[in-house]
Amino acid sequence: MRAALSGYQADGVWLAAVGKAASGMALGALDVLGNSVARGLVISRPDHLSEELNRYPQIEQIAGGHPLPDASSLAAGARMIEFARAAPQGCPVLVLVSGGASALVEALPPGLELRDLVRITDWGLANGLDISELNAIRRRISCLKDGRFAALLVHTRARALVLSDVPDDSPATVGSGLVAQSAPGGPAPALPGWLLELLPRALPAQATLPATVIGSLGDALAAAARAAEGKGLSVARLPGRAEGDVMRAAHQFAHALALADHDVLLCGGETTVTLPEHPGRGGRNQQFALAVASRIAGHPLYAVLAAGTDGTDGNTLDAGAIVDGETVSRARDEAVDVDQALAGCDAGTALEASGDLLNTGPTGTNVGDLVIGLRLAPAEAASVTPSADPGSGRVL
Repeated sequence: MRAALSGYQADGVWLAAVGKAASGMALGALDVLGNSVARGLVISRPDHLSEELNRYPQIEQIAGGHPLPDASSLAAGARMIEFARAAPQGCPVLVLVSGGASALVEALPPGLELRDLVRITDWGLANGLDISELNAIRRRISCLKDGRFAALLVHTRARALVLSDVPDDSPATVGSGLVAQSAPGGPAPALPGWLLELLPRALPAQATLPATVIGSLGDALAAAARAAEGKGLSVARLPGRAEGDVMRAAHQFAHALALADHDVLLCGGETTVTLPEHPGRGGRNQQFALAVASRIAGHPLYAVLAAGTDGTDGNTLDAGAIVDGETVSRARDEAVDVDQALAGCDAGTALEASGDLLNTGPTGTNVGDLVIGLRLAPAEAASVTPSADPGSGRVL
């Protein structure tokens, strides 16, 4: 944040921060700008709001709904509109956006109700739409997204700083484009008839603010690589992103880890999960971790972390999990069927039983999901799990 705001000189700054990293971004901006910030609005998940921000009387904090939007999302959206309209002519406005904003704030056109918004979001998540596909739909029904919040600030001197959790690192994609309108997109996913009926609406004009991406998954992966190399470990990064079906991505990662000739294997992205009718506890990182654990079962050489960089995963307050070759056996010792947990998207229950859940609390950032695979030297593995049988697992 300090580097991004280097040379930014203004008095009477209005600050709007929205997303799962909103509190951390706001605190960073306040650390740089100090008393130059005259007024601020911070919107995030209830558990991601910061008590530290309460010592700034000019900052208002509001909780929105996430991962599903709710009535608080609409209240937060209405407050954002009031904030933008109240900003004085020519006022310097700093907009801070991070992932999660799509659900946290919303304003709907006439004819659409909260139940429609929830149904759309629930349908997208349950059917495994990736973030770009889901955001493309959200933009079409929103009075804030696709640059419409930006259009409310055209009378000001507004600029945006963005933490990216999306594949293209585009400000028009993060938060469904609160600060930037989108270019014509590619093929859209097949949509059910009821959803197509909801899409045509007369919506406000769009605009795009000057925007700078100040952090991304690439930065997180680079930091992880530096940390590993600083400990004398060799590092390789899988090409591309972890995306698409979570089970396929997890099995591909386990296979690559088995074939790797480096100590650490890195990848990141955002996989998708197609939910059963009654899903259990967990998120895509926990599902990924448990799927990997099922492939490396009995192999003492491997350990894998899969976690959301924001510190949460799906409908839980856990960031993800750290699994190893004994995860499956530990879960079974607690009478948990790992295959059944995977089929029911109940990975969190299995990982709690095995003792492998990772709980960091809110991290103050949000750049997607991070996967780190570690290959132990045989001597190290023997000291950690001396009873493991290297030949009993299913890595390949």
